[in-house]
Amino acid sequence: GKASKNKPQLIILHYKPRTKNVKKIALVGKGVTYDTGGLSIKPTQGMLQMKADMAGGATTIGIILAATQNKLPVEIIGIVPAVENAIDGNAYKPGDIISSSSGKTIEVKDTDAEGRIILADALEYACKQKPDEIIDFATLTGAVAVALGLFTAGLFSKNDILSKNILSAGEKTYEHIWRLPFWDEYKTLLDSKIADISNLGPRWGGAITAGKFLEFFVDENIPW
Repeated sequence: GKASKNKPQLIILHYKPRTKNVKKIALVGKGVTYDTGGLSIKPTQGMLQMKADMAGGATTIGIILAATQNKLPVEIIGIVPAVENAIDGNAYKPGDIISSSSGKTIEVKDTDAEGRIILADALEYACKQKPDEIIDFATLTGAVAVALGLFTAGLFSKNDILSKNILSAGEKTYEHIWRLPFWDEYKTLLDSKIADISNLGPRWGGAITAGKFLEFFVDENIPW
């Protein structure tokens, strides 16, 4: 966000029903309000739809609104890291080492893999709220569209119960969702010699390695 005149914001929304002892869910939505790609700049054609790179954040806010309107018997914490990935002399650079709020360091191999960096801090915040489960929504990444096309969302989780519930909800609401492999071998593709993790893996399996990056910042005891 240093290259934008619009300062980054961490938007927190909390819906709490009057009912006691209900499930507590944290929703985290990617909120990149515009994405130039940064110094790893996108071509013009790649930028045209980038005002929609906040779709995950919009989804999170929409769910909170729906919960309040329908008075759902579940506690929901909505977390949206909102930022503009712009370019100027202050822009972060490929090769930079960034410290996350968790204290873990990130080697920036591509400034256009920015969504996962802001989600890392948002997920860290979500874990501190001690929810029963965390669900994040991200336009992350184009690789999942290559794998599944434009009509299907990719699902990444090690938790079978949470995955089953999300897939079932998708069937009821006509949302096509497909669970993809999430084995730990993919995490090795993000190894860095100078930081705890790099923000980009090789070309192959890019959607999966993006998910493994996020997993690195989630408490393993919380279903995600």
